[in-house]
Amino acid sequence: MARAPSIDRLLNQVPDSPGVVLEQLRAHPELASRQDGHGYSLVHAATSYGHVDLLKALIREYHVDPSITDEDGETALFNAETVDMAKELLQLGVTIDAKNGEGQTAAEKLDDEDEQPEVAAFLREVGEHGTAEAGASVVAQTAGANSSESALGGTANGDADGIHPPPPMPNGVKINVGTMQQDEAGEEPDPEFRRRIEELAAREDFEGEEGQRELRNLVHDAVSGLNQDGQGPASSRRRLG
Repeated sequence: MARAPSIDRLLNQVPDSPGVVLEQLRAHPELASRQDGHGYSLVHAATSYGHVDLLKALIREYHVDPSITDEDGETALFNAETVDMAKELLQLGVTIDAKNGEGQTAAEKLDDEDEQPEVAAFLREVGEHGTAEAGASVVAQTAGANSSESALGGTANGDADGIHPPPPMPNGVKINVGTMQQDEAGEEPDPEFRRRIEELAAREDFEGEEGQRELRNLVHDAVSGLNQDGQGPASSRRRLG
């Protein structure tokens, strides 16, 4: 039998070669629960680098304690960098409320902008609701809300504020935006333009580049019938009501 590699060598292979680590474990299963001089284990490493298959093999096949701790008293849950990895650990049996040497739980330690605040939020929700699914649902809703805010107010398609400017108006044409009473509105909006606006607003890609391009085209069509004074014949004026 080939000589067993050191745990340090095996840990160094985890980031880029988890398959090699699994091969070594088949030949030397006793290495599965070994720890280096700082208590760092393969479970910690597999979690840090997001190798789910290796993590599952260590716990399910080689029966490594999912709550194995390093010299700081921290389980692999303290190393989780994504909600998915934290969820995997919980499903594999890691203790969610284990505290490190400083008396912090994983949720408390990770709740820092320099750590993993999203994972911390997930762990808090699990602690309150009792299931990983409930925690993931709340975090997903929060992430979705943040994503929507970013799409509306952040950088999009090269615009610093995420807002697409309207197309240039024909010479002499000005558009004033405001409100008016119903009896001041005059003629009814053109039915065809109303239909096009409603269809465009209902599209999933309305905030995307293609949707915004079609919106600009629609605005251009609306004013293209105006003459140089901005007062074209009644038959050529259309309102985007």
